[in-house]
Formats: sequence, C-alpha cells, structure tokens
Amino acid sequence: MKNSLLKGLMVFLTMLCTSLTYSQDVSGTVSDSSGPLPGASILVKGTTNGAQTDLDGKFTIRNVGSNAVLVFSYIGLKAQEVSVAGKSSVKVTLKEDSAELKEVVVIGYGSVKKKDATGAVDQLSSKKFDNVAATNPAELLRGKVAGVQITSSSGEPGAANSIRIRGNGTLRGGNGPLIVVDGVPLAGGDVSAGGANMNLGSMSAKDPLSFINQNDIESMSILKDASSTAIYGARGANGVIIITTKKGKSKVPELTYSTSYTTSSYASKFDVLSTDEFIAATPGQTANHFGGAFDWKKQVLQTGSTVNHDLSFSSGTDNSNTRVSLGMANTDGIVRNTGLDKITASFYNSNDFFDGKVKLETRIAYSNIKDRRGLITNDTGYIGNLLSAALYWNPTRSVYDPAQPGGYTRVSGDYLNPVHLMNSFSNNGDLSKLLGSLTTTVKLTNSLKYNMVVGIETSNSSVKQQASPDLNIQDFATATNPADLKTYRGQATVSNDQRVNKTIEHNLTFTKDITKDINLNAIVGYSYYNYASNGTYVSAKGFAATQSNLLENMEGGIPTETRTGSYKGLVEMQSVFARASLAFYNKLNLDLTVRRDGSSKTAAGNKYGNFPSLGLAYKLVDGKDGLVNELKLRGNIGKTGNTEFPRNSSVGIIEYNGPNQFNVVNNSNSQLTWETTTSYGVGTDFALLNNKLTGSVDYFNKNTTDLIVGIPSTSGQPSPQGIKYANLPANLINKGVEVSLSYKVIDTDDLTWDISGNVAFLSNTIKNLGEANVYNVGAIHGQGLSDAYVQRIQDGYPLYTYYLPTFTGYDANGVSQYADGGAVKLLDKQPLPKMTAGFSTSLAYKGFDFSTSLYGNFGNYLFNNTNVALFYQNQLGGKNVTPEVANSVQSKSDANTPSTKYLEKGDFIRMGNLTFGYTVKGDVLERFKVKSARFYVNGSNLFVITKYSGFDPEVDTNKSLNGIPSAGIDYLSYPKARTFSVGLNVTF
Repeated sequence: MKNSLLKGLMVFLTMLCTSLTYSQDVSGTVSDSSGPLPGASILVKGTTNGAQTDLDGKFTIRNVGSNAVLVFSYIGLKAQEVSVAGKSSVKVTLKEDSAELKEVVVIGYGSVKKKDATGAVDQLSSKKFDNVAATNPAELLRGKVAGVQITSSSGEPGAANSIRIRGNGTLRGGNGPLIVVDGVPLAGGDVSAGGANMNLGSMSAKDPLSFINQNDIESMSILKDASSTAIYGARGANGVIIITTKKGKSKVPELTYSTSYTTSSYASKFDVLSTDEFIAATPGQTANHFGGAFDWKKQVLQTGSTVNHDLSFSSGTDNSNTRVSLGMANTDGIVRNTGLDKITASFYNSNDFFDGKVKLETRIAYSNIKDRRGLITNDTGYIGNLLSAALYWNPTRSVYDPAQPGGYTRVSGDYLNPVHLMNSFSNNGDLSKLLGSLTTTVKLTNSLKYNMVVGIETSNSSVKQQASPDLNIQDFATATNPADLKTYRGQATVSNDQRVNKTIEHNLTFTKDITKDINLNAIVGYSYYNYASNGTYVSAKGFAATQSNLLENMEGGIPTETRTGSYKGLVEMQSVFARASLAFYNKLNLDLTVRRDGSSKTAAGNKYGNFPSLGLAYKLVDGKDGLVNELKLRGNIGKTGNTEFPRNSSVGIIEYNGPNQFNVVNNSNSQLTWETTTSYGVGTDFALLNNKLTGSVDYFNKNTTDLIVGIPSTSGQPSPQGIKYANLPANLINKGVEVSLSYKVIDTDDLTWDISGNVAFLSNTIKNLGEANVYNVGAIHGQGLSDAYVQRIQDGYPLYTYYLPTFTGYDANGVSQYADGGAVKLLDKQPLPKMTAGFSTSLAYKGFDFSTSLYGNFGNYLFNNTNVALFYQNQLGGKNVTPEVANSVQSKSDANTPSTKYLEKGDFIRMGNLTFGYTVKGDVLERFKVKSARFYVNGSNLFVITKYSGFDPEVDTNKSLNGIPSAGIDYLSYPKARTFSVGLNVTF
C-alpha cells in the first residue's frame, strides 16, 4: 500500500516538474488594419485554455506549452494560427475574411449571412472603396456591382448621377432606386432649388446624395430582386441601396485624420480648329480673319483642384459608443467660375440601459454645399450657352476690345463672346441638409425585440442667378420701362426650396430555434412617412447699365417686370409589412415577405396595394474543403411598386393667374394607381478552390405594368387643357443575366492579390402599348431644330429607340443623301447599353498597396446633339468648327438635318482609378502616439477607349420631352476631368 502511494506521488511530481519545465506565459498584441483590436480571442489549439485582448489589444495567456499553437480569431476577420516555438511574446495582425459567402450583408430591416440570403444582394464595404475622395457615394459603386449602371449627367462638380439597377423600369422619371440611410428611407429626387431657366435653358440637377461624406460610410448594400426589395413594397421596383454609416470601432479612443490634394484637367481629345488651322481652312475669307488668336481651352478652361480634410473621433465603454466626424472639401472645376464647397458633420451615439435590454442610438448628419455654376444648360438653342459660345467663336477674333463697352469684343445678340458671357453671368447655390434619427431597441425576451425609428430629413436650398445689364443676348432679359419707354437689360432671380420629411417606423422581430434543425426569424412592422415641401421664387428684370450687383438691389429693376411665385406640397404614405425567414436543416432557406402600402398620390379607390414575394435558397454544398466549397441555388418571385410620380397626379389642379384667369394644370383621374413590377429570377452563389474563387450568376425577368405617363386631356376646355396622368395598358419587360467573380490569387501574411470582375447583359422591350400609342421623346436643340426629337417609344421596341433618317453619304455636290428618300424610321439602335462590365484588382505587399479599377458600357448608341447644332460647313468662316467638318466634302448649302450622321457608337472602357499607397506602422510611429499612417497617390479617368467623337461617351444630358426622359443624347455637357491626387490617412 505504501509502495503504491509512493509511486503515485512520484508520478504526480514528475508531471508537475515536466509542466513547469515546458509551460510558459505568452503575451502580445492583436491588431487589424486599423490598429489594436480589443476583444479578439486567443485559444491554445486543442485545449480550452484561452484569453481575450484588452482595450489596447494586449493579452496574456498562461501555461502555454513551448510547442503549442495559438489560434487568434475575431468576428469578420480571418482566423490565424501561430506556433509559439518557445517565444514569450507575439504580435499578430488579423486580416479581413475574404470569403464573400461568410460575410453578413445588410438587408431591409435587418441583416443576414450572405450564404443564407435568398435574394440577389451585393454589399460593398468601405475597405473596397477606391482610395480617392468621391463627391457622391454613388460614384463608389461605379463598375463594382453587376447590373448597376452609374452615369453622371456631366463632369460638373456635384453633378447628379443616374443610378439604374437592372435597367430602366418606367417610361417617365423615377427610374432610380430607393435610398435608405441608417434605416431612414430618403424622399428621393433633386433637393436643390434649381433656379429658373431665365429663357436660357434648364440646368442639370445636383445630386441628392452629395450630402453624405464618403468617409462616414461603413457599407452599401444593393438589393436587386423582389425577394430582397419587396419589404419596401411600392418603392422597391427599381431596387434599393442601403447605406450604413460608421459607428465607433472599439473602446479604445481613436482619432483619424485624412487629407488629400487633387488636380484636375481637361481629359477629352475633342477640339475645334486652332487659329492657324482656321486660317488654312478658310482661304480667301479675309473678311473672317480678324488678326487675333483665341484658344477656347485657355480662355474658358483651367486646371481644377480639390482640397479635402476629414477628421473623426470614436470612443466607447461597455455600455456606450460614440463617433464624431467633420469634413471639408473645396473644389474648383475645370470650367472657370465653377466649383463646389462642402462641409459635413456627423454624430453617432449609442447607450445601453437595464443590463443591455434597452438600447438608444442617435445619428445626425449635416452638410452645407455651396456651388458655383456657369451658364451650361441642357436645352438652350444655339445661343446662351457658355460652351457653345466658346466652341463656335472665331479663333481669329480677340475676346477683348478696349474700344467697346466693358472692354469685350461684341458681335451680336446671337453671336456671344464666351469670356464676356462667363464673367457676366453668375449662378450660385446654397444647400443645407440635415438627416437625423433616433432608434430605440428593447429586448422584450430572449427571442423578441421591439425597434422604433424616428427620422427627420430637412433641406433648405437657395439658388441665386444674375445676368448683368451689359450682357446682350438676343430675346433675353430685355424690358421696356413704361415710365420713359427706354429698353433696359439685366435679370436677377432668387429661388428657395424647403423640405421636411418625417419617418416613423415600429417593428417587432422574433428569432427562435423551433427545433434544433428549424430556425425562424420573423418581423412585423408599421411605417409612416410624411414628405412636405414648399418654395418661393422672385425675379426682377430691366436694370440700369451702371448697376452691377443686381441680387442685392432687385427693386432696381422695372417694377412691372417683377415676377413672384410659390408652391407647397405634401405626400403621405403608411404601410404595414411582415417577413418570415425559415432555415431548415442548415440547407434550405425560405423568405416570405408582404407589404401593404398606402399613398396620397394615387386615386381615392386605389390608395392601397399589396406587394408580396417568395424567396428560396438551397445549399447543395456548404463549408466543404477541396474544389467546391460552397454552392447555393436561389429563386425568387414577387411584386414591387413605383410611386415616383408627381404628387396630386390623380386630382384636378387649377392655377389662378389673375382676375377671371384660370389655367388647368392637371386633370383628375379617379383610376390612377402606381406602377407595379412583377419579377422573377434564379441564381447561384458559389465558392471554389478552397474559397479562392467566389461569385454569383443571376437571371432576372421584370414585367412592369400600369405605366404612368402624362397625356393631353380634352376635359380642360375652355381654359388650356393641361395634362392628365394615366396608367397605360402596356408592359415594359426588362430581362438579363449578371455574372460576378472574385479570385484570391495570392493570400499570404506578406503578400495578397485579389482580382474581381462583373458583367451584365440587359435588354428591354415595350409590349402591348398598341399601335395608336406612340410617344415622341428625346428632344434636341440648336439653330433650326425647334420641336425636333430623335427617339420614340413604340410597341415592340426597346425604350428610347432612335427615330431618324438613315444618312448614306454625300453626292458629288456635297449634299447629304438619305435612304428611302429621307424617310424617318425606327432603327435597330438604342441608347441604353446592352452590356455593362467592371474589373478591379488589388495587390498588397507588407506596407505597400496597389489597386485599380476599370468599367465600360457596350452595345449602345449616342446622338451627338452638339455636332448637329454647331458644326457643319455653312458655319465655317463666320464661326469655328471641328477639323472633321472642315475637311469634309459637305456643301455649304447642305441642310444640317438630324440623321444617323450624328449617331455614334457609345461603347467605352474607362480606367476609373489607379492607386499606389504605403502604410507605416510599428515602433517608428509609436513614439508619436500614432497607430498607423498611410500615404497614397491616385489617378482617376486616366484613359478612356472609345470611338465616340464628343467630349465623353459617358453622358446623360436631360433631354426630356412631354415629361418623358431621354437617354444617350449629348448636348454641350460639362467635360469630365482627369485627376491626380496625393493623400495622407493618419490614425492616432
């Protein structure tokens, strides 16, 4: 017995000594790309011995064998194994988990693992943004998501972007997606006052998303199909973009500062004749040679610049989290006297109460945007536009003449000096926007929680325009004073617009494991939206020639020429919605969604509508090693709607224009309802080659009915008829295929290389419109082009199909020849691209990083309205033209008829961005309390491959006609710039 006890004691002592000999304590720090990482887990592999990092990312784990392996992990980051190998201190940097199917994506009223999603959802995180300051969040999506087309209206700073998800879903306006920011659906549409056109044409809208600072965005989710968008019902037909802004990252206080300086320059190859070329092209025309020298690019364009500064601070405790940011951007455009100055501020705070059962989140985002715009309009004639005046100005004329009033060379009221026009017209906007929300989350039980969102979106916009009295433009700003019967010039206008949009939403979320193999996540909710707007307008005309600042002395105009106006509007919506998400055996996912919406826009008997959807997903392969790691099949079907049509469209509206003067603006329609899109689609998500290759393939079919257009009505007599909004008995069919691929070429501790690309094939057709219903669209402008158009909407054809005579060449006398005697016919050519594509790659080696992106459109045609308006042989001599026109055989007597002569392929490939960067970390910075510092250089729009002869093939000039927008028409658009940037990001 004693021997047994003695032997047992000896074995215990031996084991203890061995443990003491071969075990040790290991300490160190864990970081991610932003710095120290609190809350990371460390586990000795094969044991339960573990620890977590503290607020500074530091840890100590005891009793670690000298040959043990430590496993480091953190949610959303790739787990990493490190062999101790006798070391007592280790430093680990965890990297983002590149497996797309493992990420959590934000969807309507919640989030879901991408591997469990039944709908077509793409998410772009801030780490995937191009490292360059973007004036608009939409620009970050360009070329990054299959089936999403982003087109700028022009290259003007702050210009609006048209966003199309899976094509155009309606005939009239309202083709853009619903934008949701931190759970608050935005009202949508242009929020700038816009200003009157002053008979010089209307200007492109400014973008309503410009108020969001790129550096405040954490992620953007793009919801494409009915399974993902039906939760937004009557507003989800054109897709949904959910923007989630940043919160504080950790409990460790963190200060981040970013700055960049950007130069921009004219990037296009488009040009007109130089002075020498003009003289050579006009031999014998000495009457048109004035001895001067004018270069439009030197006189009207400049080297632009942008200075960006962003500062953010975040901190937190166990029960609270706060982030504050400030941003400033000052931009001078490449056209003189144009630019944009933006100031942004954001605040986020969350607090937990009652042991985490109640959570309050406050978000406030504010911005002020001041823009300077030249006289660059969409629909003026051949006069009254800065770019047209610069392009047609005779290059042998000087723009200055001391002998003439004001020192400018003056020709006539329809032949304008571009420098005089540029310096004598001002258009300045001031927009202040606030988006705030208070979110309350109450954990009622372990399975049930209540959520309430109260949001407010306000905007106050003012646009001030002034044309000086010395500016002589034909049929513009001219008035006769009844007091002395003399003619005076000059005009000033001030437009104001105010909007207050309110959101109240309540929902209950229930999450429960019904059995160990069946899981339920369900949500029911109620929403109320109130969108109010009002505005005023005042204009004065006819000022004394000695007056300069007309805006500060509008009473100085002729009293009888003062005009005022005002408006006020309200739109209300209320909704109930529900969604049930069921997961069976971790294989089958089922989403059932329904929303019932009510809108004040629709007629009395059609106020409410139901929008259901069904989504299914089945995982054929889930979490396997080897060739096929993940493989999921998806299918969905459902209905969504579109409410983006004018308020009060269903009711009669009469304007009072003075004693016994009435004008019918809108005729009532007691049957008007919203557009409805019924869609279905199938797709697959996959991960192959040990999760190196991930991607998705989708097919979709969208059928939109009850298309809304404004049509003339006979019910308005004896006063002017006005219009009547009606639902057409037609179908707009959009269908296509989308492919997205990402490949992790190299993935080591020191070297990573990723490649990703996407392509979408799109088509659309109008059906059942009827032969009698034909809509002429696509207005064009220029001398002799009044009421001209080049596109049609007709049964059996794609949207905006070109409607033109076919140009076949010139005869021996230089006269244009056309097929079929010049008959105007519908062509097999459309402005919407049949294919869009994007490509990006990123490479990182230790502290160095490189990234680039390209994108393009294919299969579409552009109509060059600039050429048909300005450049033809009859112009050469008195005015300037392009080298192509100067060298053509066209006769001076040949009419400049709109035809396929001016229809060009719009295919292009553009390098979006190219960035090189270097990140400094470690002991070098620690002595200055700096966690990391990144330096970078960036170039954007470095080249574009295209055959298009205009400024740029990526154009979206607003050439609407009868309330129906156009596409693919280029008219004197602000040129896009090539930019180069240097920047610095520092984290403290």
